[in-house]
Amino acid sequence: MHKISLLVLGLSAYVLLGVPASAQQGGVMLPNGEGNELVQAMCTQCHGVGQITGSGGYDAQGWRELFSTMVEIPDPEASLLASYLAEHFPQRAERRPVILPGPETVEITEWIVPTLGQRSRDPIEALDGAIWWTGMWASLAGRLDPNTGEMREYQLPQEARPHTIVPDGQGNIWYTGNSNATVGMLDPRTGEITEYATEARDPHSAVFHPNGKLYFTAQGAAMLGRLDPETGELTEIATEPRPYGIQVDSKGTVWVAYNGTNKLGALDPETMEVRLYEVPNEDSRIRRLGIASDDMIWYGNSTMGRIGRLDPSTGEIKEWPSPSGPDSHPYALAVVDDVIWYNEAGMRPDALVRFDPATEQFQSWAIPSGAGIIRNMWVTRDGNLLIHQSSSNRVGVVRIGVPDVTQP
Repeated sequence: MHKISLLVLGLSAYVLLGVPASAQQGGVMLPNGEGNELVQAMCTQCHGVGQITGSGGYDAQGWRELFSTMVEIPDPEASLLASYLAEHFPQRAERRPVILPGPETVEITEWIVPTLGQRSRDPIEALDGAIWWTGMWASLAGRLDPNTGEMREYQLPQEARPHTIVPDGQGNIWYTGNSNATVGMLDPRTGEITEYATEARDPHSAVFHPNGKLYFTAQGAAMLGRLDPETGELTEIATEPRPYGIQVDSKGTVWVAYNGTNKLGALDPETMEVRLYEVPNEDSRIRRLGIASDDMIWYGNSTMGRIGRLDPSTGEIKEWPSPSGPDSHPYALAVVDDVIWYNEAGMRPDALVRFDPATEQFQSWAIPSGAGIIRNMWVTRDGNLLIHQSSSNRVGVVRIGVPDVTQP
């Protein structure tokens, strides 16, 4: 464990950070045409060409709105870039979500975070009601006052690339250092950061347990971990491939979703032993899960386009097809008053979906920004949802039961 102190980022940092360029994905090439070199110069400094060719496509205005949340590009270059992308990567009809009517109303509010290109993600609600998020590519944590819209960013160790943040009961913000093998704690009052080195190379998602300990997954390392903040003691074990989402039920069992196999895991918080439950179809993969008041485990089967429910007492599993079909890619998931909320990350725009287990009825909305992807959701104390759009550097609130002014 060691401590460091880093300064708050100024709100004037509306520029793309100098993050390392990623390789082009699978040798994918951009079509020839005016604007090709500009795309390669401006876009592939932070992500591969596959992020463009694999998108759902947009018109010129949609492309411009999207890349303007990533990097500042002046005219006429911005117009040329948008025209090129719209010509070669137009909106794809097959990626449109199926939007279903229903009884619930929502209001969706989104904010673009100050530092562009940071890939904002995994927002949480702190004790004081502030919304915090992690800017993974920029190695920062951000704080938003949802009442005023005021935002403040805190620089974390540059090599950390934090994946997830969670609050503790003392006002501290904990994060998983996905690229520097650490779990870190930020004290927002002083800016001081305490780091705990992990054996796992890539701490991923985390959750606090009622016993006061922090439990986390490490996807690439295929490990699960437990950190005692009081003593700094770390316990880590090997597990099934690519553990991802993690939650705690009312009995204290720690539940793990696996993105590398068709399984859910129940971790004993004391012994660190894992009981595995196999989900039907060996191609099934699960990223996130949620827990209802009866301790039923709900999950998104991302590869099969389904949501599912596990009854831990019997091992029985039941699944329902998501409205937009097998390619809808359910991703983030949360349970609010025993109603299931999740997103269809394979669609453009990204769709927010509500499923009522009592009626087995779906309802859905298009996310206003829509570029994707919601990778995690958080339930606030007043029963609303915190969401984000990592590609377009947004965090947002879904207020449930409020008339939706974004949709007819």
